[in-house]
Amino acid sequence: MSSPASNAAHLFPVTVERLSEHSIKICWKETTGSTGLSVYHGDSPERIQAASPLAEVAAGNSVTLSGLAADSPHFFKLVTADGAAALVGERRPLVEGAPNLRDLGGYEARDGRRVKWGRIFRSSNLGRLTDRGLAQIKRLGIRLVCDFRTEAEAHKQPNRFPDSPAVNYVRLPIQHGEFEPTSVFERIKKGDYDWISEDFMIRGYVDSLEGYPEVWARFFQLLVEPRQRPLLFHCTGGKDRTGAAAALVLLALGVPPETVIADYGLSDGYNSDVRRTIYEHLRPFSVDLEKVEPYFTAPESRLRALLKHVNGRYGSAVNYLVTRAGVSAETIARLEADLLE
Repeated sequence: MSSPASNAAHLFPVTVERLSEHSIKICWKETTGSTGLSVYHGDSPERIQAASPLAEVAAGNSVTLSGLAADSPHFFKLVTADGAAALVGERRPLVEGAPNLRDLGGYEARDGRRVKWGRIFRSSNLGRLTDRGLAQIKRLGIRLVCDFRTEAEAHKQPNRFPDSPAVNYVRLPIQHGEFEPTSVFERIKKGDYDWISEDFMIRGYVDSLEGYPEVWARFFQLLVEPRQRPLLFHCTGGKDRTGAAAALVLLALGVPPETVIADYGLSDGYNSDVRRTIYEHLRPFSVDLEKVEPYFTAPESRLRALLKHVNGRYGSAVNYLVTRAGVSAETIARLEADLLE
């Protein structure tokens, strides 16, 4: 099989949607017509089973695959009759207890290359992983976990993964906003939440960049090392500090801002069940849920505001990383070479 290349551009956009624990639907842009398309499968981008296709599609622009392993990640190579090939994966691999865990692969950069699948993952905290979720996340092959939570947050809800020295763990604490995150829930229950607003949340995003340049420098130093990948980074909800981190990574790789903003916005949908549980817990305290909602959501307008600040002050996210955080141009070039295909 040929490797993924620009000659597969006519297949994109490709979506991989999990219909159930054991079935996935893949859709691509163009119909196969009379040429047909072969679908190969593996549990990592490096282990695609090339000997025989999982499915052959004679016509149409989608295929539903059944009988897949529920607890394994799934990656697919689509190969047309003329040799055009596209490697795709699940945006949101099934990891029980980490609803906002997702793969940053597949996004197209400005030069037409795409972010490699299975190399960079973003997530909410890993303290609520079930036993099944712990087994599932291990199958992603992660070598390093970067934790943006404060010491108090990490102490209050310790991660269940990594659970052995085989996977490295680095704490890169960032406090979002002026209040220690672990105190916020109790403040809200006591009726102390007039300080919550969209402006407060945006200031927290700006402060996370302006106040912690050394954290971002260290994060990119870790990310650029091949031995540390696959790498997973997270905070508590996987939307604010993690959202800023994902934006910096994708923008450094040349992914257009609108794509970066759309990825950021996925958190609201993925966190919907968590948010519902939080609201149910707060209702007995007569909390004005509409007032506190900005603290628990991630509207795209928020990241737009952050990018407006970055572009206005530094010209671009890359210039922020180079001039403010001290990330070298060589590091960014190495990331592009390693993580785009």
